[in-house]
Amino acid sequence: MNGSQSQSVWRFAPSPNGFLHLGHACSALRNQDAARRTHGRFILRIEDIDTGRCRPEFEQAIYEDLTWLGLSWETPVRRQSDHLGEYALAIDQLDAQGLIYPCFCTRGEIAARVASRPGWPRDPDGAPIYPGLCRGLSETERRERLLAGRHAAMRLDMEAACGRVDHMLGWTEYGEGDEPRDVRAEPQIWGDVVLARRDVPASYHTAVVVDDALQGVTDIVRGLDLFHATSVHRLLQTLLDLPAPVYRHHCLILDAEGRKLSKSRGSETLRDARRAGATPADIRRRLGLPAQAAPV
Repeated sequence: MNGSQSQSVWRFAPSPNGFLHLGHACSALRNQDAARRTHGRFILRIEDIDTGRCRPEFEQAIYEDLTWLGLSWETPVRRQSDHLGEYALAIDQLDAQGLIYPCFCTRGEIAARVASRPGWPRDPDGAPIYPGLCRGLSETERRERLLAGRHAAMRLDMEAACGRVDHMLGWTEYGEGDEPRDVRAEPQIWGDVVLARRDVPASYHTAVVVDDALQGVTDIVRGLDLFHATSVHRLLQTLLDLPAPVYRHHCLILDAEGRKLSKSRGSETLRDARRAGATPADIRRRLGLPAQAAPV
């Protein structure tokens, strides 16, 4: 728990771009169970700023699925779309520090540049590290491209950002146990990450650190696939003078082929399980969770 406040605050933050699966249930249940054990608060945040993929029917399904699982949360529900101004202020703050720059590259242009360079480094998600094509543009060149109607993403100048931090970055990690350990952050392994996309006012990295600070989140339970992203989040929290939550990254729920569950691959959803006759207790057993959360 963050020592700056006496009550712990936990959150579950799904995107309404598909139906929830067992991996979502694992994070949601772990967060609420922990909130009950610590006499803390549990909030639900809808990450809905990607208007191209988010749908009202998926948001409604989130409420239905979580209610079926036995979860309850504070109202009103938090929504990313209510905080676009705060994301813009964060971007402006980083811009004022000279730490971001507009990037006009398409994915195709980036792929073409790195294709001719065997062994080009990749980030923890497997994408090629951005080769810095727009980092060296002059202010005049950037202005001309923007005035010409070229759309730009905003990237963090990772080398400059890390150079701004005068101490070792890290976070407190519990994993799935009860003993904390200190983890050293390594944001540089991501390269110049995108902080605002052409079509979305903030990337996941920007929105999540601003949201967690706005909502007083002290403890975060999420999947191990986001472990390395925490390095970027700790860097942004430091640059923006935001508090650092405690993290608990749990093992991923895998399908029969050993792959991470995914909405895009059509992994079994909670609705599928329910139609097949599963009960909330069955879901807990499948996830290796106690049959009933500790009472408040």
